[in-house]
Formats: sequence, C-alpha cells, structure tokens
Amino acid sequence: MRFAKGHGTENDFVILLDPDDSSGLTADLTARLCDRRAGIGADGVLRAVRAAACRIAGPTDGAPGPAGGAGEPEWFMDYRNADGSVAEMCGNGIRVFARYLVRHGLAAGPDFTVATRSGPRLIRMCADGGVAVDMGAVAVLGPGSAVIAGQAYPGLRVSVGNPHLACLVAGPLAAFDLSRPPRLDPGQFPEGGNVELVQATGPASVAMRVHERGSGETRSCGTGAVAAVAAAASATGSGDGAWAVRVPGGDLTVTLEAGRAWLTGPAVIVAEGDLDPSWLTAPDADEARNPATREAGAADGTFTPAAPGPAHLHDRGRSVGLSPR
Repeated sequence: MRFAKGHGTENDFVILLDPDDSSGLTADLTARLCDRRAGIGADGVLRAVRAAACRIAGPTDGAPGPAGGAGEPEWFMDYRNADGSVAEMCGNGIRVFARYLVRHGLAAGPDFTVATRSGPRLIRMCADGGVAVDMGAVAVLGPGSAVIAGQAYPGLRVSVGNPHLACLVAGPLAAFDLSRPPRLDPGQFPEGGNVELVQATGPASVAMRVHERGSGETRSCGTGAVAAVAAAASATGSGDGAWAVRVPGGDLTVTLEAGRAWLTGPAVIVAEGDLDPSWLTAPDADEARNPATREAGAADGTFTPAAPGPAHLHDRGRSVGLSPR
C-alpha cells in the first residue's frame, strides 16, 4: 500500500490514495498508521477517493456551494482522526490533500473543488506556494464552557462544519494543561468537539493552542483557527477581514468574508513510500503498539517493534528509513 506523509503548520497526516474506494480502511488500521511509535505517526489519515466511486455523501453547509466554484469535485477527502474516528472536516488536512493531488497530477490548479463530509470546498493554489481553502459557512452558536484541569473556562461554540469551543483567555497559553481532553457539556457537544485556547495578540491577530477531538493536543488545527478568529471577532465587534493566527506549528491566515471564511497557509509533502505488507497483516496489532515490545532497543536509542517495520520512505530519489518521533 502506497502512502505519503505531509503536514500543514506541523499538523501532520498520512495520505492514502484509494481512487476506487476499495482499500477497506478501518478504524484500527487508521490508529495503527497514526501510532508514533509502531506506525508512521500522524494526527490523522487523509484518504483520497474519487467522488464518483465514494459511498459517503457529504452534506452541504447551507450555502449554494464554494464561493466562485470550480466545477463538481472529482475527489472526496475521507478524513479520520488519530484514534480511527471519522471527522467532518480538517482545514490543515484539506490543504495537504490538495498539495498531494496537484503533485501527482490528479487535480489541476489553480482552483478546484474537493468534496468533504461538510460539503464541497474550493481550493486555491497560491502563487507564493501556500494553499487557500474556502472553509464554508462559519456559525456562531452561542456560549459554552470547558473544564480544563478542574477549572471551567467560558467560550463560544462555533461550527466550521465540525464542532468547536473557542475560549478567549488572558493567561499565558503555555500554562494550560491539555494533556487530557477538556470536559464539554454533552448536551451542547453530543459528538464531542475541539477546544481552542485563544489569546488576542493585536487588533487582528491571535495565538492559539488546541485539543482536537480524537487526536489530542496538536500543533495546529485549521478549522480551530477559523473558530478562534470567529470568537475573537465576535468579542471585539470586528467585521470582515484578514486575521493572523499563530499556532505552535507556525502561522495561518483566516479571512472572514460575508459569513464564510478562507484559510490560507503552508502545505508540505514530506515523503512517500510503501507500507510493509507483513506489518499490514501482523496477527497481533495490539502487541506492536505495546511499549513493552520496544524495550529491547531502549539501550541504544532505537526500537524494534513486535511486527516488522511499517514502511520504507523514498525522499528525492533516496530510500530512507522512517524513525518515530
């Protein structure tokens, strides 16, 4: 099975090309791929399926379609969180997904549309090397709260095709403990949600940390950046315009525009390779994820997984082994 590894502001993904929707990607395989010790390591998996072959239909977001549309989408982005759960949308992921499609000649820029579970999204390949995406309608749903390390923090519930609680905070972002999932009101978030801690850094700039449903704390979240800006703009009474968002993994730009948002930022393909067939068919996948199976390599700083190594990468014509981080 071929794969690619990419990231957008260090929010990283494994990309699988499955044009005929025939790979049989399961929650367990997704979790194994995202395992940073016994797999490739990622915040999620992006599976590229031709829209005509895909059995999953994404809803519309209540709008007539992507602003300035670029035709019917040829590709569907099937996004899975690191724990194997299905997600509606991923702002950083769709930019990486677009980079992969263009790199392989599967889509022609500068503008094209990608189908998602949240509806079609217009992609724009920027002249400066970045990727912009029309994130669709941004809905501010009202107040909410999250309990983080035993303390409640008020926030604003925002939908960007997936659920968010954006909490404007005054203290340093580094002081917050996001090692465990924040507790949300299940009545307001029946499917769970992402929680953003947001700090204003200027008239149209914010810094953010995020805990993502199904993935834990990540270095960046594209839909979360949109939610953070929506909350900051609501708090300050700001109208449409561009905002700078600093995340631990880099910088993004969110542009609010008539109830919708554009997200712009980098998208990088790091390497491509092949999954080892023996790893894919390992009889005891749980053993490969068990830290006890890696003790043999601890003395010299390496590890030996119970199952054979998951992959071999090819980078600029060289064959390189993938080391966990």
